[in-house]
Amino acid sequence: MTKQIRLDEYTKLLWERRKQEEKKEDIINEMNIKEGRGLTSPHSAMSTEELRLFMEYMEQANTRSITNAQPDRKKPLVLRKFFKSKRNQQVEVFSKNGEESIRTLGKVSAIGRDFVMLTNLKDRIWIPYSAIVSANIPTGMPTYSNTHQHFLYDNDLRKKLLTNFGETVAKRDILIQQFFEETLLTNLDSWKGAWVEAKIGQSEILGKIQSSNQGKLTLSFFNKKHVVPIDRITSIRNIRWFQLASRIWSKRK
Repeated sequence: MTKQIRLDEYTKLLWERRKQEEKKEDIINEMNIKEGRGLTSPHSAMSTEELRLFMEYMEQANTRSITNAQPDRKKPLVLRKFFKSKRNQQVEVFSKNGEESIRTLGKVSAIGRDFVMLTNLKDRIWIPYSAIVSANIPTGMPTYSNTHQHFLYDNDLRKKLLTNFGETVAKRDILIQQFFEETLLTNLDSWKGAWVEAKIGQSEILGKIQSSNQGKLTLSFFNKKHVVPIDRITSIRNIRWFQLASRIWSKRK
């Protein structure tokens, strides 16, 4: 027969066991921190939900203060914040190319200081903030926060970031985009040798990226070179080999 116990005695016994478990966990956590395997103390005494709401409010207040002091920075700051909240999600961007309005649909792949890169099944498109009129979520697409997405947690990467941040980030383009806000020039410089099509107003310039510095993008089309001022570009799209072949063939006709 099982031994019967009163409710108050059972509750007392449970509390004693609970206290012992907490002590064991504290000892293990302290040992992990001393050996470099644990995390530092929490960011705040508030709960995770309160801290998230407070950080969001503080970021909005800081953005409002900056845009009030410097109105010319309002557009890039607002666009950058929007695209960061929709990283790897589907968005639609309306940009202006001269008098023409262009709608571009794709997933947010990279967010820079002055541009956004969208990707779809076949194209990679760079759009400067200066050319963007508006950005939104396509109709019918679900809206969800990045906090509800699934991420693979790499303990080895975490350790490298804590112990050797600079070298670890410099070796991966994804981490560079995550921690540093590149300009359009620096991002295009990492795509040297890629065939692209740059739009400037109603004209389109086709070529291979040769260099990207000093405010200019240099494209080479076999023996010809085109130097394009970066501030005049409204969009850049990558060109695949079969697309390039069809363009060359159409020009020869």
